[in-house]
Amino acid sequence: MTLASLRTPSVLVDQQKLERNIERMQMAADARRIRLRPHAKTHKSPDLAQIQIARGAVGICCAKLGEAEVFADAGVADIRVPYPLNPANSARVLGLIDRIKFSFIVDNLDVAREWSRILSEASRTVDVLVKVDVGFHRCGIDPEAPDAADFVIRVAELPGLALRGLLSHAGHAYGAVSDAETASIAAAEARLLTTLRDKVSHAVGLEEISVGATPTARFSLREEGITELRPGNYIYYDRTQVALGAASWDDCALTVLARVVSRPASDRIILDAGSKTLTTDGARGAGDVSGFGAVLQSLDSTQPDQNLLVERLSEEHATVRVRAGASDLKPGDLVRIVPNHACVVSNLVDDVWLVNGNFALEQIDVRARGRIQ
Repeated sequence: MTLASLRTPSVLVDQQKLERNIERMQMAADARRIRLRPHAKTHKSPDLAQIQIARGAVGICCAKLGEAEVFADAGVADIRVPYPLNPANSARVLGLIDRIKFSFIVDNLDVAREWSRILSEASRTVDVLVKVDVGFHRCGIDPEAPDAADFVIRVAELPGLALRGLLSHAGHAYGAVSDAETASIAAAEARLLTTLRDKVSHAVGLEEISVGATPTARFSLREEGITELRPGNYIYYDRTQVALGAASWDDCALTVLARVVSRPASDRIILDAGSKTLTTDGARGAGDVSGFGAVLQSLDSTQPDQNLLVERLSEEHATVRVRAGASDLKPGDLVRIVPNHACVVSNLVDDVWLVNGNFALEQIDVRARGRIQ
């Protein structure tokens, strides 16, 4: 089946790029003897998770319990949720513990104590990691606070919780504008984590120092003390990762196939892929990252057409401005777009097409999409 025969908009995943991205990250982690645990929120597909595991990943991460349940149902046996789970979800967590190797994070002592009570009463033990705020200022304890070491030790003493180590997410690296800045963030992350580990070493041995973000992954691999890497976006990459220097355009495995449905003016083109497909997320990084995705020069090209700017999205329309000169695109023509943020695109579609060149090979079910609870 050719791309021209697909309904639009469709999400395409290039098979060769997908496999190359998986293999390259796995080889890099293996070379440093660091465990790779991909974050499956990027693809939300048990089929793709199984490929990652077959290549050497120790398991996966999921954003929410709903995702974890989907992957557990599909046979994934080791799942970590690096999210502050509330004890209101205890029945679901106990159900996962009985089926798979399951772990999650804590960053609040009252919450940790309640989990300890629930798990002890159920005669269960679960692996947990303390979430550490390394600069993103979302979740996590402040590693430089006077009580940080005491917090870790207190969690380690709680029955029902088996403290494995420390976990962080350097999400502020998405605001970096140079490789040097990204490398500095990765170095600071490793330093904060290992310093806290050493502060508690007299009382508790921590086996894991887990970090996770695609922009910092290539630099985190150089840092001493890291035991686990949790990037997600690397399986696809996107326009943001290119702007951040984490990938090239040729690495971007996921694109959106769209059709020109109107050409109302010489400087305006309308596509059938709106916010329900491309997302309204802006791109981040260095250079010109305006607009809502990069239109490629042709169906065969990996390079963006700098003359075309996806300047506005409605639910079902993308308004593309022809910046200068002319464009030959007319109603009925197909284009491919590298989205700003591939992870959100996955959550907007039921399936993606695995493709090789201009041929669609098979549909892959995005089974965990929408599992936000």
